[in-house]
Amino acid sequence: MFAFIVRRLVGAVVMLVIVSMVTFGIFFQLPKLAGQTTDQLAASYVGKAPTAEAIADVKERLGLDDPIAVQYGRFVKGIFAGQDYSNGPSVDHCSAPCLGFSFRTNEPVLPTLLDRAPVTLSLGVGAAIIWLVAGVGVGILSALRRGTAVDRAAMAVALAGVSLPVYFTGLVSMSIFVYTLKVWPDGIAYVGFLDNPGQWAWNLVLPWVTLAFLYAATYARLTRSGMLETLGEDYIRTARAKGLGERTVIVRHALRASLTPIVTIFGLDLGLLLGGAVLTEQTFSLAGLGSLSIDSILSGDLPMVMGVVLLATVFIVLASLIVDILYAVVDPRVRLGS
Repeated sequence: MFAFIVRRLVGAVVMLVIVSMVTFGIFFQLPKLAGQTTDQLAASYVGKAPTAEAIADVKERLGLDDPIAVQYGRFVKGIFAGQDYSNGPSVDHCSAPCLGFSFRTNEPVLPTLLDRAPVTLSLGVGAAIIWLVAGVGVGILSALRRGTAVDRAAMAVALAGVSLPVYFTGLVSMSIFVYTLKVWPDGIAYVGFLDNPGQWAWNLVLPWVTLAFLYAATYARLTRSGMLETLGEDYIRTARAKGLGERTVIVRHALRASLTPIVTIFGLDLGLLLGGAVLTEQTFSLAGLGSLSIDSILSGDLPMVMGVVLLATVFIVLASLIVDILYAVVDPRVRLGS
């Protein structure tokens, strides 16, 4: 088991290095391959009336004329040893781990990401709990009541959840509960958990339910399909023939075997979501990583965009690592065959 975890950790580190190299190349090398010069790239960060002196100063400060390998090496060095950034007459120091400085605000990237991350974490984790419980529960009920009105109604709701985009359901829910019924008369606004836990949860109920509705539909359909397939297996009939209670058969035998694909997609879905729930954050005006990425893309702030991408990659890799470990715990054949 220890060797299995070590192999997965090494693989995760290698994946992070590869993604960082590819991401850095996309943001800082592809524009040059497309024909953009370093003068044009620097001019976009000077202002509306760039001068030759200002452009040259930006190129020198950002090292835009250096080879891509040198720029990437400087970026990696900043992560482990920090980085100095010349801002005219002064020099700012970014302590390790440093993901660079924003081209627009001249502020370090990482503190901005950490300031926005609690919003996305709160939104993602809360919604994940709701969609996992609701989706699996509805899927089990639908499988046990196959062909009944309950089954058809559950699958109809699941189809609606998969089909309707989150920005549509978000706007409809805000129109009903915020503007018409006045359940949230002051609107939806994020409140820090440490500042007021009750208000934190209350203001996130609508975003949680809206986001969970999209994912719960998929989980309900997968759980139903897995349960129906498992309930037809020989060992389920054997368990019932031995006189085991129906609850024991369903929970300990059928459900456990059906949850394997759920574990896989749950880890990946949560990892992706923690990188920024773009549509949900934009719909409810939540200042998380998703809205930060949109703002950074529109303003051309490449270091900030790259920081969001790398942070999202960390979440996804960690989620995949946790899923692999859970597989090894549940099924020893996974670690024996790896």
